[in-house]
Amino acid sequence: MTTAYLVLADGSVFQGQAMGATADEKTPKADGELVFNTSMTGYQEMLTDPSYAGQIVMPTYPMIGNYGINHRDMESARIQVAGFVVREECETPSHYASTATLHDFLSRNGILGISGVDTRAVTRHIRSSGVMMGTITTTETPEHAVARLRSLTGYDAVNFVRQVTTPEPFSWPDSAVQGVRIAVVDCGVKYNILREFAQRGCQTIVLPATASADEVLTLRPDGVVFSPGPGDPIHNTVPVETAKALIGRVPMLGICLGHQVVAQAMGARTYKLKFGHRGGNHPVQDLETGRVSITAQNHGYAVDEGSLPQQLKVTHRNLNDDTVEGLRHLSAPVFTIQYHSEASPGPLDNEYIFDQFLALVGERVSQ
Repeated sequence: MTTAYLVLADGSVFQGQAMGATADEKTPKADGELVFNTSMTGYQEMLTDPSYAGQIVMPTYPMIGNYGINHRDMESARIQVAGFVVREECETPSHYASTATLHDFLSRNGILGISGVDTRAVTRHIRSSGVMMGTITTTETPEHAVARLRSLTGYDAVNFVRQVTTPEPFSWPDSAVQGVRIAVVDCGVKYNILREFAQRGCQTIVLPATASADEVLTLRPDGVVFSPGPGDPIHNTVPVETAKALIGRVPMLGICLGHQVVAQAMGARTYKLKFGHRGGNHPVQDLETGRVSITAQNHGYAVDEGSLPQQLKVTHRNLNDDTVEGLRHLSAPVFTIQYHSEASPGPLDNEYIFDQFLALVGERVSQ
């Protein structure tokens, strides 16, 4: 087995074995911001989630790959992560739907990974020091990797939404031909969001993140969704301007990055969390009902509650750190959530958000 190193920008080095793509001129190394995810299952959804663009993802669950890869759990058309770190790679998966191993899936997509790493130790380090740039390499010494890392452009400086958004509008294949029409501004949409609307009989049209308010309204949508996505929300000036122009004109739902986009459209600010919220075990309280749900999350930034305008009311709160998890406009048909109501991976407690949004859309349509 080929020796590989996970090297962090602060000089930390963790040795393991290479998995996935073979290091060569096309895939010499994997550079990105190292983050961890606490979900016990769902590694295929993690790998294909556009919100992980530019990041090296490390599941905290010790064995990964045990049920293989299948055709139904894709959240985008390809692997989105920059690299993958696991404690133990299962080379002999067992599941009726499995069509490939984790190693084969990474290799086919040109993604370098590393196994045999003490992921518990790495997670503790990140929780203490915060997320930072890292690399997986088999072709350079750890000392050279550290020096190179410190010369790279930081994760926060890159607009990753531009890299993952659809270049052209498209209709979700399984959506209805008629019925309620939902326009989704694609900042890094997961397929399960589109599946959720399709299951509810909606006609779903996905637009690039560069779409203007006029381009959205040309479709005559009954509702507009701003999707999740990767990177620092401060870079998303076009979606922010689009959201600002649409407030009060059409019902809107913001999910994760979309939540931050809508908040910015109203004048709020965002900030970076020390190590983010990534996993399927985050408790969130609905402040309007008192109900607590376990949510799926994947984000490294949050809305600054102290910067919220009077028109926005906090509706949901994270019970681990009190961060804002949901907002509602006091006069316009707009609400947002910071977590992933579509799960994938994660608990299904919050699929009701789609029903709430469609009920809001239905009220406007009937007027």
